[in-house]
Amino acid sequence: MRKIILSNGQTVEVECLSCALTSGVMEPDAQVITETEYFHAHQDVAYPIKGLVILASKRHFTSFDEMTEEEKMDYITVLTKIRKAQRNVLGIEYVYYFYNEDTTHHFHTWMVPRYEWMYQFGRSIESVRPVLLHARNEMNTKEHNEEIREAIQKLRKELTKM
Repeated sequence: MRKIILSNGQTVEVECLSCALTSGVMEPDAQVITETEYFHAHQDVAYPIKGLVILASKRHFTSFDEMTEEEKMDYITVLTKIRKAQRNVLGIEYVYYFYNEDTTHHFHTWMVPRYEWMYQFGRSIESVRPVLLHARNEMNTKEHNEEIREAIQKLRKELTKM
């Protein structure tokens, strides 16, 4: 079991966070954004940044080359739709995408938006960790979390139309 601190400050113990989220055992702090047969998208539960989306596989695997053909098609389709919705309803101009294979979670892609306030930490990939920590430590307020919930609702509505 792993202990994970959520953005709301709660600590949960789970074998696999992705399994818990994609199976519905644990609800993400701010609801599911969209779901397909093979993937589940939610606001990241640890870092309260508006529009930061985690796209996770429902099946437990960790690498691109382990995807079935159906999963590959679904992945690129849903990833593209989420990005379009981020741009259309949240005005997010740039996104950093991350995926790593040495994780204990399922295959997942982080879609980290770039906002103007983030540039104080730099403009390269090296700035992402300080941005995430700043969000977790300094932006975890009731008001900010409400803005995130509103953004999720906007994304959900837009994705439902697509």
